[in-house]
Amino acid sequence: MIQYNPKDWFTFIFRFHKADTFRKLLPLLAGMAVYSTLIIYLEIRLSWVNDLHVQNIIQMHSLLGFAISIMLVFRTNTAYDRWWEARRWWGTLVNNSRNLAIKLSTYIPEEDQKLRLRFSKAIGAFALALHKHLRKETIRMELFELDEDDPVMKLHDQDRHVPAQLTELIARIVNRMRKEHTISPEQFLALNNELSNFMEICGACERIKNTPIPFSYSGFIKKFVFFYVMTLPFGFGKSLGYIGVPVVVFIFYVLASLELIAEEIEDPFSGDENDLPTEKLAEVIREHVKIILERGSSQQVGKLAC
Repeated sequence: MIQYNPKDWFTFIFRFHKADTFRKLLPLLAGMAVYSTLIIYLEIRLSWVNDLHVQNIIQMHSLLGFAISIMLVFRTNTAYDRWWEARRWWGTLVNNSRNLAIKLSTYIPEEDQKLRLRFSKAIGAFALALHKHLRKETIRMELFELDEDDPVMKLHDQDRHVPAQLTELIARIVNRMRKEHTISPEQFLALNNELSNFMEICGACERIKNTPIPFSYSGFIKKFVFFYVMTLPFGFGKSLGYIGVPVVVFIFYVLASLELIAEEIEDPFSGDENDLPTEKLAEVIREHVKIILERGSSQQVGKLAC
């Protein structure tokens, strides 16, 4: 995710970041400039500008301009809602992980450092596994720092849904604590909410990832923008002449950029420049859980921030 100062907006005007839509659209903008120049040249050369039908085509643009603006506003708002929903779920994951770690820190005896270490690694591993699962990256188990020699910490099948297996691993350890009377039945029930939230968060993120905007809607907007812009030079030949070329290119840049931005942010887990910093959030979770459990000091909780 790009870090920036929102108040320093003058800098944005003269700086083109690699995630800026101008670079992505540059070939299309050049092609649109050539096309507009050709159409306006033919209008002037062949006196098309005197044709009443050609002159009145600008009225169509006035009527359709409102419709296309409404559609693009709805498109970008819908895409941003998906981005923000994903950020809320990852914020919930941060809070849920810390809450679980705090409860476990109070339930587990201070001297049982081995059990504390198990939970610390398992909870931190879930966040990192979810990050890689949503990015569809290959998950290397050594990144989780799990002790494979410990039979309690082994996963059944590393090639299948790793976040689900890690949630099962945490639940298995908690259930073992209940059987060994390390925690009371009331404490076991108190941990159930956080354990259930892990898979609820995972499922919500998967829903956002695997449910894009319907193809027919996205495809229609692209066709609408394309044909709208392609007819603009016919209406600007008489009124603007060759000045209509940069005007058409700019209008195309604005409309196409809105669609590109919506495409990028509607999938906040794809690894683009403007996507959620899920890897950073996963590291924050691992660090905070480690502070709470491995150091066994609840006084450190006040220093944690996301």
